[in-house]
Amino acid sequence: MAPEAAPPRPALILAAFTAAVFLSALLLFAVEPMFARMVLPILGGSPSVWSVAMVFFQAALLAGYAYAHLLMRARGRAIPLAVHLVLLVAAGAALPIAIANGWGDPPERFEAVWLLGLFAASIGLPFLALSANTSLLQAWFVRTGHAESHDPYFLYAASNVGSFLALLSYPTIVEPLLTLHAQALIWTGGFWLLFALIAACGLLMLRAPPVIASDGVDAASAVAPREFAFWVFLAAVPSGLLVAVTAYISTDIAAAPLLWVIPLALYLLTFVLAFARRALLSHRVMLIIQPPAIVGLIAVMAFPFDHLTTTLAAHLMAFFLIALTCHGELARRRPPSRHLTTFYLALALGGMIGGLFAGLLAPRIFSWVAEYPILIALAALCRPFPAARLRLRWELLIWAAVVVAAAAAVAPSALGWLPRTDATVTRLNEATVALALAGALVAYDPPKFALATAAALAMLHLYPVGERQARTVRSFFGVYKIYDTVDGRFRILQNGTTIHGAEKLEDAEHQPVGDPPELLTYYAPGFGMARTIAAVRERKGGPVSVAIVGLGTGSLACYQQPGEDWTIFEIDVRAIAIGRDSHWFDFIPRCAPNIPIALGDARRMMAREPDGRFDVIIVDAFSSDTIPVHLITREAMALYKAKIAPHGVVVMHVSNRYLELSSVVAGIAAANGLRTWVTTGEEATSDDDNYVFSSDVVIAAEQAEDLGELDGATGFDPLAANPAQRLWTDDYSNILGALWRK
Repeated sequence: MAPEAAPPRPALILAAFTAAVFLSALLLFAVEPMFARMVLPILGGSPSVWSVAMVFFQAALLAGYAYAHLLMRARGRAIPLAVHLVLLVAAGAALPIAIANGWGDPPERFEAVWLLGLFAASIGLPFLALSANTSLLQAWFVRTGHAESHDPYFLYAASNVGSFLALLSYPTIVEPLLTLHAQALIWTGGFWLLFALIAACGLLMLRAPPVIASDGVDAASAVAPREFAFWVFLAAVPSGLLVAVTAYISTDIAAAPLLWVIPLALYLLTFVLAFARRALLSHRVMLIIQPPAIVGLIAVMAFPFDHLTTTLAAHLMAFFLIALTCHGELARRRPPSRHLTTFYLALALGGMIGGLFAGLLAPRIFSWVAEYPILIALAALCRPFPAARLRLRWELLIWAAVVVAAAAAVAPSALGWLPRTDATVTRLNEATVALALAGALVAYDPPKFALATAAALAMLHLYPVGERQARTVRSFFGVYKIYDTVDGRFRILQNGTTIHGAEKLEDAEHQPVGDPPELLTYYAPGFGMARTIAAVRERKGGPVSVAIVGLGTGSLACYQQPGEDWTIFEIDVRAIAIGRDSHWFDFIPRCAPNIPIALGDARRMMAREPDGRFDVIIVDAFSSDTIPVHLITREAMALYKAKIAPHGVVVMHVSNRYLELSSVVAGIAAANGLRTWVTTGEEATSDDDNYVFSSDVVIAAEQAEDLGELDGATGFDPLAANPAQRLWTDDYSNILGALWRK
């Protein structure tokens, strides 16, 4: 009889399982920004693509954990290994990662559902296989009988380290250096390396002595439903906050992996810290820090910093501390290893519920971003129940102070039913912060803390500073806020933190203005876009044909003259409804009521137009402060060039607080044989108080003569492409470089 094989060495087991868990997480979280970047152009570069992507990833993670949970209920160790290896081979056959064929254009409604189907068809099987690995490998590790197998949750921390590094490296290393095609090929190689590692881990498990107690589920000690539900809740709140915070950031700066991965990396870092063998941050300390973090976030909402980057940093820090507290409570409540897959199933279920609420349900239920304050209030409940109580006299004293502070804040205007002046709103916000602070002082009682937080956030929504009669309209492509200024003179269209248009309702004496509407913001006479249209019309000596990418309030339509052929391309049906409704803005109803508006992504729709149709193409598409990346690539400029008539021009509005994009446009224009000029409108008179803003505009044309009188004009300066700057294409862009140059 042959001698029995020696069991594998513990060091080898630990190294193999740690490497497999690490690489699996690395691949899992590398594919998320990579594939979302592939999909962005299909839906006009909308930041909501990432919100829906997060919902898909959470749902696929739940499916993977459920699959692992069911697989590990099988007796014995060979069957789970064989089944999972077959799944990995099937997933590998679907590689390299690419968008599935046959999906066509997205629908006008239910874009999110359509996008979920596209994700499932394109990366569903590989993502399912990868998402099951963390749970399966930890369960297999328990069955090896290793000395650390009684508490395998440290492997979960290793998994999140891999995820964290994947997310940090994508925008800083991978995206700036590699095309999407190259990324997909390298990822495929990593997948097959992971297959070999998982097979090795399976063999090590089979060679280890049987661990009878872990080879099946102990039915006599099932997890209590209440505990399972609290696991789900503790996972759902930070998951939903992740989607809400990411949407807030990517809407205001750029719909790009660089901005997506920051909150997700922080989210994963909280798992690393919470499930580490030795806690770097005490959970008891985090329970003390969490209430002030929530109060600080409310204070930032009540009195935002002038510098948006500082505000974003404050939101991210608060999110990190809230998520770390929730995940620390999860780590404190983690069950014995026999319930490991049940625990991960609860985490995945909670993650999916949070993502589903913030990414899919809330945008359809609420006309404003209500999910963010709701989840902040729910975060106040992510604390131990019950906790030590303060003495009754201290509680009464705290709440009495709240009442006094609130009364002092609103007393000067209480008899006037709180008229909406900035002074009144400021006092209300002071009372709001006082209310939240009082709630933090009684954080020993989570329901009262949550109630105080919810009341404070509700006050901030009901009494915003600097506006009145606000109405919000929400779609897949963003949240539009329409409001009148406090003095009633202007009506504003705002998306995110950026004003997209304004109309004057009254003059300085509060008398109604007449026809035609006065053109404001970036479209006022004397600025880049208006001057270019006039110059091309004069050079041509007759009517011009104009294409406008992006509707906004429809201000540019007022430059149309009789007999001219103008077309607007707009991806959002809600934006069209706002622009055409004279109840909100009068530009299109008064100036060009019959102007055609093509609904859909501009590149897809413009490709259907005949070549040489337009004398001027104006690209003025924004989501908050973001220009969709796929509209400023070499391929996009090639399309614009094909659609302009001889001597036509392409005008690109590139105003941005965070990204330097003029050089990007110069590069893609030069690659298509076009010259570029830039104007910032400094020669015109801007007047922020009256909503007249200067703007950065880049004009591309084949010859200087195509610009007519603008050739050599003051403020229209030639802009040469930088040969050292890599060209943006549909397969490559570098947001980090644009941030650095700004």
